[in-house]
Amino acid sequence: MDFRISADDRVGSQPARGGKPQAKANSGKGRSSRVEPTMGRSVGVFVDDERSGGAAPGGPGGKPPRTPKRGKAQRKKPRGSRAGGFLMGLLWWGFVACLWGGIAVIGVIVYYGAQLPSSNTWAIPDRPPNIRILAADGSLISNRGQTGGEAVTYRELPYYVPAAIIASEDRRYMSHFGVDPIGLISVALESVQAGDVTRGASTITQQVAKNLFLTPDQTLGRKVQEAILAVWLEQNYTKEEILELYMNRVHFGSGTTGIEAAAQTYFGISARNLSLGQAAMLAGILPAPSAYNPKSHPDRAIERQRLSLAAMAREGYITAEEAQAAQIDPSQSVRTRVAGSEDYVADWVESLMTAYIGEIESDVVVQTTIDFKMQKDAEFIVKELVASEGPKRGFNQGALVAMDVDGTVRAMVGGVDYQTSQYNRAVTAKRQPGSTFKPFVYLAAMEKGYTPDTLAEDAQFDYNGWSPRNASGKYAGTVTLRQGLAYSLNTITARLAIDVTPQAVIDVATRMGISSPLTAVPSIALGTQEVNLLELTSAYAPFANGGFGVIPNVITRIEAKDGTELYQSSDAGPGRVIAPNILAEMNDMLKTAVEVGTGKGANLGGWDFAGKTGTTQDAKDALFIGYTSAMVTGVWLGNDDATKTTLSGGNVPAAIWSEFMTKAHAGKQVAPIPGGSYEGQLVAQQVLDPATGQVAIDPATGQPMTQYVDAGTGQPVQTTTDPATGQLLRLDPATGQYVPAAATAAVNQPIQTGQMVDPSTGQPVGQQIDPATGMPVGNTGGMLVDANGVQIDPATGMPVGQVVDNGQAIDPVTGYPLQGQTNGVGPAPIDANTGLPMTLVVDPATGQQVWVPSAPAQQQQVQPPAALGQPVPIENERSQRTLMDLIFGDQQN
Repeated sequence: MDFRISADDRVGSQPARGGKPQAKANSGKGRSSRVEPTMGRSVGVFVDDERSGGAAPGGPGGKPPRTPKRGKAQRKKPRGSRAGGFLMGLLWWGFVACLWGGIAVIGVIVYYGAQLPSSNTWAIPDRPPNIRILAADGSLISNRGQTGGEAVTYRELPYYVPAAIIASEDRRYMSHFGVDPIGLISVALESVQAGDVTRGASTITQQVAKNLFLTPDQTLGRKVQEAILAVWLEQNYTKEEILELYMNRVHFGSGTTGIEAAAQTYFGISARNLSLGQAAMLAGILPAPSAYNPKSHPDRAIERQRLSLAAMAREGYITAEEAQAAQIDPSQSVRTRVAGSEDYVADWVESLMTAYIGEIESDVVVQTTIDFKMQKDAEFIVKELVASEGPKRGFNQGALVAMDVDGTVRAMVGGVDYQTSQYNRAVTAKRQPGSTFKPFVYLAAMEKGYTPDTLAEDAQFDYNGWSPRNASGKYAGTVTLRQGLAYSLNTITARLAIDVTPQAVIDVATRMGISSPLTAVPSIALGTQEVNLLELTSAYAPFANGGFGVIPNVITRIEAKDGTELYQSSDAGPGRVIAPNILAEMNDMLKTAVEVGTGKGANLGGWDFAGKTGTTQDAKDALFIGYTSAMVTGVWLGNDDATKTTLSGGNVPAAIWSEFMTKAHAGKQVAPIPGGSYEGQLVAQQVLDPATGQVAIDPATGQPMTQYVDAGTGQPVQTTTDPATGQLLRLDPATGQYVPAAATAAVNQPIQTGQMVDPSTGQPVGQQIDPATGMPVGNTGGMLVDANGVQIDPATGMPVGQVVDNGQAIDPVTGYPLQGQTNGVGPAPIDANTGLPMTLVVDPATGQQVWVPSAPAQQQQVQPPAALGQPVPIENERSQRTLMDLIFGDQQN
């Protein structure tokens, strides 16, 4: 029912004349009537009487009533209606635009989302493995790998570390769903006002998605995919897990990835120990790591730290007072970690990893041999001497390698400043060793039969167009080989190299530990072929340890992060490389070199030491390699571009060596270097099983069988260990009591007797020994046999059929004496009176083998090339040294 109110029904209305209702004209000020839409002919203006039962159209005469004229107010449309229509239109079109925009967004998301792999294949990629490198005491040297630091968990960090990142990077992180719409709108408005993009709008989750799955391209498609992946991450991982992924994989500048790497690089501490101020500074780096890190731009880093702290206070993570207290004063400098020489060690260790354990697939921990105190002492000494002497002598670089006599590397300096140059001059660089190579030439000569007292002529000569000269331009005439090495006389060394052949020199150098390729030319005698400092230093170790070759070692153990052992170092080595009697001769000469020769600038209070200097042409390289019974150290100084200096091996290199070795030997028990008489010194030797040729295993302990041999006599020595002190004791045959062993050497090569020996008795296992002869029972026909069952000629004491000369075995291939191999029972003892190896003979009366002094050999002389004349002997050795001091006293090469 249409309920309508006419004009007559209103309160106060007057009835129309004639009793008929009359329409009341609108004045424009009254309330307008409701107008209903009609179908059919258009309606111009809807008024109340037309909608409330007034006279029908077509009155008397069939004509419609005349429409009364309307005033101006009646014709004017109300303002409210116009404004309302505009607003409704705006809302309508806004809705339409949003609808189509939403459809377009959905279309874009579907389009770019379809380009991603199926979501059931999405997975967090493994983080690149980290190599954690530790010193011998367990302290951290460095982290290596693509990230430069190991991963840390969210729970390991102080609360303010993740708080600083959230406050600085994504303050609504804990509440959004991976994408922050409010943040997007805020950035959009800022950018419109500024006329340019002011800042990024990516959330932490989006950054994780980008870093894990996508390329850094700034395209619409990449941003859409980033948002899709961010939502997926939020649905599958907790907020803590996502933030942990972010902190361990985000870039912090200076080649660091992850919060641990950043903390170690900038502050030298673990992220677990970051202070509030340090955490805020790291968080401030993230928007632009190359521009805000404290190493490159400390002033900007301080400003970014202030902003991070203010954001943390604003978000309620810390108080304003805490923020103020944690700020760095802009007038102060940022104290960051300075990369030290230990980073050269870390680089070296990293380069060895593949060779040790193959491809690295997960985090590993590497235990090294580095003594951190020695490392820092070496670094400081090298830097100080280069800084003080370099400008005066024209050089700016230095390197040092220090190792125990068994090859265990304790310190290595690859340059004066790792931050400036990561080039390792101790391992990677190869330079001419100069005169430090000469001991290998002399060793080859000693093995051929020369002695330190052999005479040679120091004079110029020509050999196939090669004319070696002494560095000083002075020549002493006839000198001993001892003097020739001590004063580094080039002509003497050259004559020896020609005589023994350059190939023999190479063979000796290789046996001692030189691994670089060498060419067999006469000039090799003067150290003209390049080697690195590490191999050169290790090649001197046999002089210091009793004649045993070493392999430089810096890694003792590698294990996975869960403790699984991946590698364990071994004590195995090349074995004996110098016969004891030859070793004594070499150490005698090398001691002379530091007492009165070119190395006299070196000193080491209270310790017996030896060594050799080296200076190359134009003093481009200056070296000193020296050793004690405890340690070997090599020093190199020069310039990377091999420019001329005024250095010599006997000045600054010897000074660095002396200062470092003095610190390194503090607190150690003084002991002499090997040489002279070996009587009383013990050598531990492994025992071979004759059936298998392998090291024999003690059935009682399951350990390799070893025995100690008297280095002077070559005979087994009965030993035991003091249970209270762990000290090795030896049985004194005279008293029947155990006494402390005088000195011991490292485990030697296995005893080549083919006979198992009982370590407790020193006697062969399962073999009856004749107490009268000391030989195994079982000889036939009156002929003695040794432990191998080889028949011994009673007349010579040598195996039957073997060529001998004066009781010494001769190598049938070279015709040279086989040093220390007189009868297969061990090295010959040294005669204290003559310094020569004794001879083993068989007493015709008893048939027993006995050592007797060798007949003094006629004094040998170096045979110079043809047409150079014969040297004239000089008899008084002491006067020779005095003369040499007068001639070469100022020489330090």
